[in-house]
Amino acid sequence: MIALVAAAHGSRDPRAAGTVHELLTEVRSRAVSRGLAGLEVRAAFLEHCAPSLPQVLRALGSAGSPGAVVPLLLTAAYHSKTDIPAQLAAARGTGAEVNVTLAEPLGPDPLLLTALERRLAEAGVGLDEASRAQTSVVLAAAGSADPSASATIARLAAAWQRERRWRAVVAAYASAAGPRPEEAIAGLVARDGPPGPVVVATYLLSPGYFADKIRAGALAAGADAVSGVLGAAPEVAEVVLRRYEGSLGLGFAPSRAERFVAKAQ
Repeated sequence: MIALVAAAHGSRDPRAAGTVHELLTEVRSRAVSRGLAGLEVRAAFLEHCAPSLPQVLRALGSAGSPGAVVPLLLTAAYHSKTDIPAQLAAARGTGAEVNVTLAEPLGPDPLLLTALERRLAEAGVGLDEASRAQTSVVLAAAGSADPSASATIARLAAAWQRERRWRAVVAAYASAAGPRPEEAIAGLVARDGPPGPVVVATYLLSPGYFADKIRAGALAAGADAVSGVLGAAPEVAEVVLRRYEGSLGLGFAPSRAERFVAKAQ
């Protein structure tokens, strides 16, 4: 069976790697119910943590095992467009038997919105129709210098508002792009007034610097609630498996998720 290599960003914060391993435990569990019992699932990290992606690729090559690399990334930006393909090309150029395919990143996907709502509910946010109609949401992502990544987050916010009927959903970014979450909160309050809560949905996979920054800034700006990271939510594990299968031509096609956010344009 073709191994699933989950390529995470990596962080100096040990909570991040721990969360990735928790997610992959969920992936292995769900794989059994999908007829993929025995699926080999390996973690690889692009920065700060071991094993690195080249190390995992070399190990697969030495074992003569094919693999599918699934980027544990929520938008298509530098790492998925440039960094990971370059690392795959370098591994193939060593002369080792490296036989891998590259899947699409996890986002955008409507299941990730379901995961975001799971985390909002855990933070005490009401999800019934009346609560949604009164609640404004800041969709807070890490941010990227790639404008197409920011545009994807903005479209996802618009799709989330339209599909789930929140009072408002606006995008914000912890770095590289604007507005910052605290600026988005201030803008919502100024635009819509104070009648309903303003909450922040943390669109990050793992805890660490950006998650802490988003939470601190949002609470200081008066957010009524800030959700935890997506982490090992079952919806995230499902998307990982869909991307794996899609890269092998076995099932879910990424274009379905792209169509979901494209409606907001």
